[in-house]
Amino acid sequence: MNEFEWRRQMRDLRQPLAPSRDLWTSIETALDAATPAADPVATTVHRTARPRRWMIAASLAASVVLAVIAGFNARVQTTSTMTASTTAAWKPADPRLAGAATELNAAHSELQQAIEQAPHSPALQRLLLRTEQQQTQLRQLAREAG
Repeated sequence: MNEFEWRRQMRDLRQPLAPSRDLWTSIETALDAATPAADPVATTVHRTARPRRWMIAASLAASVVLAVIAGFNARVQTTSTMTASTTAAWKPADPRLAGAATELNAAHSELQQAIEQAPHSPALQRLLLRTEQQQTQLRQLAREAG
């Protein structure tokens, strides 16, 4: 088969083609069979579907509002933790803990500088909060040891 025969066959495919039987009668029969009768149970189910949809929409909206409030509260707590934390370098007397304290102080100051550049970054705020928690744990260890 060469290209000219192939193109002729493709042009022949553009011609309209009538179906071998009337499709509308079978479609109409299927639609009539799918129409529910005037059944009181079906009417009750239809009436209760709308309030159920409304309740689902209301619960989704409430969930979104709660998520926004929780995110805002976490941000406020993180910000208050950042301002309440002591920025002074703390160095315990125990040399084993002093190295960890130096690393945590350096990480804390680097995270604060990064947050100044990107104040709305939740990842940086989580890292800063985790670093402050580690500093608190280290201070507790120093108190217990000394």
